[in-house]
Amino acid sequence: MGGAHAFRPAEHIRKRSDYTRIYDSGSKNHGRLMTVFVQASERPHARLGIAATRKLGPAVDRNRAKRRVRELFRHHKPDAGLDIVVVPRRELLDAPFASLEAEFRVLVERRGPRGAPRAPRHGRSSRPRAHSGV
Repeated sequence: MGGAHAFRPAEHIRKRSDYTRIYDSGSKNHGRLMTVFVQASERPHARLGIAATRKLGPAVDRNRAKRRVRELFRHHKPDAGLDIVVVPRRELLDAPFASLEAEFRVLVERRGPRGAPRAPRHGRSSRPRAHSGV
C-alpha cells in the first residue's frame, strides 16, 4: 500500500505529549460530525491523531470511526507542517463520506495563520478561569 494516498507511519501522532500540545495551543473547530484540533509544526508533512473515546461506543464503532478518519486524511492531506487531531462524534459513523469530506476540509482550513489559534469569540477565553477562592 503506497502511493499518494498512503497513511505513512511518519504521519501518525502517537505521543501523549504531542496530543497535549495540540489540545493546549492549537485551534479547536467544532463540526456536526467531528471536532478538529489544528496546530502548526515544523515537520515536512502533515500528521494525524484520532481520539476515539469510549463515549463513541463499543470497540467496533471506535475502530470504524478511526478507519473513516484515516481515509479522510489520506484523500485530503493538508499542507505540510500541520498536526491535526480529530475527535469523531457518533454521527460520523453513519454520515455519507461526501459529508465527512466537506466538513473535514472546512474544519482544517478554519484556522489562523499556520494553525495558530484564532482569537476567542465574544470576549471569552477557551481556557477555564482559575478559581479565586474568594
